[in-house]
Amino acid sequence: MPAGAPRIFVSHLAGVAVFDPNGDQVGRVHDVVAMLRPGGRPPRVLGLVVEVVGRRRIFLPMTRVTGVESGQVITTGVINMRRFEQRPTETLVLGEMLDRTVRLVETGEEVKVLDVAMARLPARREWEIDKVHVRRGKTGALRRRGETLTVDWSAVTGFSVEEHGQGAESLLATFEQLRPADLANVLHHLSAKRRGEVAAALDDERLADVLEELPDDDQVEILGKLEEERAADVLEAMDPDDAADLLSELPEGDKERLLALMRPRDAADMRRLLSYEEGSAGSLMTTEPIVLRPDATVADALARVRDQDLTPALAAQVYVCRPPDETPTGRYLGIIHFQRLLRDPPFTLVGSVVDTDLRPLSPDTPLPVVTSHLATYNLLAAPVVDESGSLLGAVTVDDVLDHLLPPDWRERGLHGAVAMPEVADGR
Repeated sequence: MPAGAPRIFVSHLAGVAVFDPNGDQVGRVHDVVAMLRPGGRPPRVLGLVVEVVGRRRIFLPMTRVTGVESGQVITTGVINMRRFEQRPTETLVLGEMLDRTVRLVETGEEVKVLDVAMARLPARREWEIDKVHVRRGKTGALRRRGETLTVDWSAVTGFSVEEHGQGAESLLATFEQLRPADLANVLHHLSAKRRGEVAAALDDERLADVLEELPDDDQVEILGKLEEERAADVLEAMDPDDAADLLSELPEGDKERLLALMRPRDAADMRRLLSYEEGSAGSLMTTEPIVLRPDATVADALARVRDQDLTPALAAQVYVCRPPDETPTGRYLGIIHFQRLLRDPPFTLVGSVVDTDLRPLSPDTPLPVVTSHLATYNLLAAPVVDESGSLLGAVTVDDVLDHLLPPDWRERGLHGAVAMPEVADGR
């Protein structure tokens, strides 16, 4: 490779914006597609997987990339908008190469792949992967965290062998800033094997957030690959309504075993949610709204609303009830919207400013009525109260939308969102 030839470490391309020659953004780089070659030859880079509007993934051939510089990718402007489908001979660099265990040819030593670099061939638009950045083992006084080095592609071996138990640290580091919904999108497009490895590397809270954004089939698959004790912990970390929905997809025996491993309080919430008819307010609600006693102050309410783990819909209002404070509560008294909390002095008792005009929902209220109720009164959430007057939970607008959209809405992009000419991609 001549001196000065452009070389880019692939992890630096994750999330980079892709522009056409006019400066209009087409999408963002999601991964790099390469083809392994025999004889120790560097893999040829076929193109980029680009995520466009609506999370749709398309293939951008490297022959149509005119520049990769200053944190951006420039294209010829003519792109095939057909959805990307990985072929058996293709390898996703970020999804499948990073975190592999390979061997140094010279010593036979096992090393872990942290990154790979691709370089453009001189006087051509072709690219190949020519360097591998690896970490050696954690042995020796001066290598407590592992020595790293960058070697030629030909200096390592093991990429062509399917690996069982491949780690995920480098891949997760590349996408650590992603929102749960976007990381879920990444997982959905990985192979089942790789998806399980990445899920195993996530902590319980992060995995719970990601599971809530995945299609049902992916949720069941990932949960089934976890040890039962950890699966129960992840279910406890999920929003109760989402965890109940996931449990309802499992065989009865698996569901009961997981419920038995959960904390009694969480298991009781799950069983209560599972007892309601599908599509009713009871099946849609979360059992963890903000509940306050009438002698609490506005300052107390605002402190609860500030909790960063609350969704905007749950933080939009508080529910005033007689003790006990956990659902099912004592007598439900009413709600206070967030804006009202901002208008009253901090020392004001919430019992004196509670809104009692809006009627609560019963747990058997059907979805169309729940939807109409939220729309009519411009609500982000509504209380669900039983016949005895106890607050059972709250139905939020995001949970309603989940059930109004088509079952496969998480898997489908927005078709026709970007108008660009269809041309052959040459693959």
